[in-house]
Amino acid sequence: MSTEELKAKLLPPLGKTHKMRYKPEKGHIQIENVSVDFGGDVFAVNDAFLEIMPGEFVCLLGPSGCGKSTLMNTVAGFVNPTYGSVKVDGMVIDKPGQDRGMVFQQHSLFPWKTVCDNVAFGPLMDGKGIDSARSTARSLLEMVGLSAYEKRFPGVLSGGMKQRVGIARALANYPSVLLMDEPFGALDAQTRAMMQENLLQIWEEFGITVIFVTHDIDEAVFLADRVVVMSASPGRLIADIKITLPRPRLAEVVTSEDYIKAKKQCMDLIRLESMRAFEQQRTTA
Repeated sequence: MSTEELKAKLLPPLGKTHKMRYKPEKGHIQIENVSVDFGGDVFAVNDAFLEIMPGEFVCLLGPSGCGKSTLMNTVAGFVNPTYGSVKVDGMVIDKPGQDRGMVFQQHSLFPWKTVCDNVAFGPLMDGKGIDSARSTARSLLEMVGLSAYEKRFPGVLSGGMKQRVGIARALANYPSVLLMDEPFGALDAQTRAMMQENLLQIWEEFGITVIFVTHDIDEAVFLADRVVVMSASPGRLIADIKITLPRPRLAEVVTSEDYIKAKKQCMDLIRLESMRAFEQQRTTA
């Protein structure tokens, strides 16, 4: 049995989407002079400036504890900046909102609800009727290739399938921004690669702005329009690397000269900052 035949046998097919047909108008993110102090002058993020245009896919990359998730959470509205401001489409963010969908490393699905009702939960909370909410959920489950599992419960799904349900649920209110905090970190390498390709299909279909936090350099370069590198704590934005690889991104792009060049640039920066982070942890209680 070939590798492709084995993949088809073991994993349910991913959803099919279409290429982006329009230029996104929403999802403009402005992070201006943002610092986050968790008390005692311990800054998780220090003086961050970042502008992300509608429809861009940006990966935040950096050593552990550098403030990547904290910075993204200021966009989500889970964390308010100590200094500075975060705006989405010109509106200052100070709390979570339906214009921003969130996907966590752990899927956080309701175990007592079916897959369909997990995805329908957001539209129901937004006041949609049950039939409308379930119709939206079924459309999204088809997009992520899980239509056959709509009546199942999360406990019978694999890790990758649960994350696909999580992505569908985050998209159910049709947000302009999708925030993803290491969503594929716990998956095996093959499932992770398939999830990355499926995510790019969904991104192209929705024309949505994505901020994706990761420790994985290969993942960042493969997915992103831009890789924003953060320093060791306190997190500062030290590089904004434009990835010029053609889209749609195919698996073989990882052997291209441009991919290898971008990966090396990221590796050199991350190695230096990881060494700094290690030294900080060694000398600071």
